[in-house]
Amino acid sequence: MLIDSHCHLDFPDFDAERDALIARAKDAGVGQMVTISTRVKKFDQVVEIAEKYENVFCSVGTHPANADEELDIGTDELIRLSGHPKVVAIGEAGLDYHYQPEKAEAQKTGLRRHTAAARRTGLPLVIHSRDADDDMAAILREETGEGAFPFILHCFSSGAALAQTGVELGGYVSFSGILTFKKSDDLRAIAADVPMDRLLVETDAPYLAPTPFRGKRNEPSYVVNTARVLAEVKGVSEAEIAEITTENAFRCFSKMTRV
Repeated sequence: MLIDSHCHLDFPDFDAERDALIARAKDAGVGQMVTISTRVKKFDQVVEIAEKYENVFCSVGTHPANADEELDIGTDELIRLSGHPKVVAIGEAGLDYHYQPEKAEAQKTGLRRHTAAARRTGLPLVIHSRDADDDMAAILREETGEGAFPFILHCFSSGAALAQTGVELGGYVSFSGILTFKKSDDLRAIAADVPMDRLLVETDAPYLAPTPFRGKRNEPSYVVNTARVLAEVKGVSEAEIAEITTENAFRCFSKMTRV
């Protein structure tokens, strides 16, 4: 079995065939999925999907692109909402200087609030980091100094130094379809160095479909393709990488039940 550790099943891309794509995922061997919140103010839509499907779990949080819109949402509210039985993570939160560097301060404020929620609940923080390696590493080190918390560097596409920092601080590194792209040799080299017990796989669907579906809408069943490339990188069988990443997912998402 594989687990898609990060997808966005509430996005309108899936409205017409959500039942079908979840069935396709199961047929492909993707037994469970975590659908990730990008706006706390739309959390009801995310949790409704998790409630409908036994094998779907969710998070609660604010994507950095939306951080300035939800500065009124504090750590206590994140913790309150995370009490729902289907919520297994906090986030996604983080820093994105590629698209919205002007929102850096709002992003940092949001990230620290989410970090506090992860520390207090014990739920993993799903971290989005793009073109912000130095600031992200500094904040992770500072926040870990205040008390350790579980976290995932999701859809990893940053430099080797951030991956190393994440592992040193006890985090997980999750690889998406980017790992399968022809020009991702540097990313595959980073994946080769991540310890086996810190690896996760994801789709980030509907984005970043892996080869051979690149350019098309992504969906959870396609995580099989990313896992196949990760197995090649690590020099193990597809069955072994499925077992390893699945056990890692259950350890990381400790609240997620096996269904």
